[in-house]
Amino acid sequence: MADLHRLSATQAAERMSRRELGAEVYLRAFLERIDAREQEVRAFAYVGREQALAAARKLDAGAVQGMLHGLPIGVKDIFETFDMPTQGGSQVYAGHTTTHDAACIALARRAGGVILGKTVTTELATFPPNETRNPHKLAHTPGGSSSGSAAAVADHMVPLATGTQTLGSIIRPAAFCGVVGYKPTYNLIPRKGVWADADSLDTVGVFANNVPDAALFVAGMLSYPGLFPPVIPSAPRIGLCRSYQWDRASDEMKTTLEQAGRALERAGARVQAVDLPPRFEGLLVAQQTVAWWEIGRTLADETIRHGHKMRPALYERCEYAFQVKPEDYHRSVALARACRQELPDALGDCDVLLTPAATGAAPFGLESTGDPSFNQVWSLLHTPCVAVPAAMSADGLPLGLQVVGRLDEDRRTLAAAHWVHQRLGV
Repeated sequence: MADLHRLSATQAAERMSRRELGAEVYLRAFLERIDAREQEVRAFAYVGREQALAAARKLDAGAVQGMLHGLPIGVKDIFETFDMPTQGGSQVYAGHTTTHDAACIALARRAGGVILGKTVTTELATFPPNETRNPHKLAHTPGGSSSGSAAAVADHMVPLATGTQTLGSIIRPAAFCGVVGYKPTYNLIPRKGVWADADSLDTVGVFANNVPDAALFVAGMLSYPGLFPPVIPSAPRIGLCRSYQWDRASDEMKTTLEQAGRALERAGARVQAVDLPPRFEGLLVAQQTVAWWEIGRTLADETIRHGHKMRPALYERCEYAFQVKPEDYHRSVALARACRQELPDALGDCDVLLTPAATGAAPFGLESTGDPSFNQVWSLLHTPCVAVPAAMSADGLPLGLQVVGRLDEDRRTLAAAHWVHQRLGV
């Protein structure tokens, strides 16, 4: 049992489908890992030990249920679950329970997934961090807002976990923790039962230790077998995209992107520099405008009636949201719409773009979850993005890149990301 928690989800699923591995035995390996590591990493808001064991035993007693049969899943603590509390990392919702599953959690259970527990989120999936630490170095942030999901997968406490991204809450923590994060095309995974922040931006995604596992998770959840396995018939055409945020990247991140481009070209990819059109330079500010206009209004009840329970920084930011001018919001929405239409031409004949997943390695300290600027533009554009580990910093922390595809080309984006991850060898 000592090494079962290090099996890939794909390997474990194959073994369980052939009845060579029991769901309960596999689950217990992760429960032992949680017992050994949770006190240090603090990835879980709630571990549903008895609920998960009961589900695993039921799977062992019946027929193979689906693509996710027996796979333990960590659930970000803004996804409603009928059998575990949903508290959003906030005193506003301390002790809160619901009678329903979020739609995507119901779908995961239908496919045989075992809900292991609720992973820590920053407060209401915004920016004030909670207790989770980076498994690589405990004094460094794991990123956010999907802090616990990224850390739990990185530390092999669970093979799969859910996340959401409004600014950079999947791709950045995946990069900081050295795992794969997949933010699908906007609305590919249903959001019913997932607490909202900014309705036009929020996107449900997943974490795993490799691209095939992430693809398996979403394919099984959505009954979308075309996503799995993520294979590509030939080396992809890759656009190396520094983006308008390039001056925010650390020297290590700049070097990582440039070295990755050379390595992928040697491996057979056609790599070329891609500069985004001038109109795209305004997207970062536009994303911030859209995000805070919508977050402030979405969290109106929390702010108005329960503001005294919110972290002061979040309360103040929600109050600030009402200073965003309507004309600025509408102008930003219009710019995003125009750039989405222009994006296919910007990519030219490239299959995907390769760009930084974060400004650098995870910063020291737990007071901040890091700078999301390399993610925000793609969140606004609704594109599929896959974070892949690409290198290690001089301090021994992961450095991640992201593969960005065209809208609705999730299959191609996942396949290209898998190809890239295999060649970078991290």
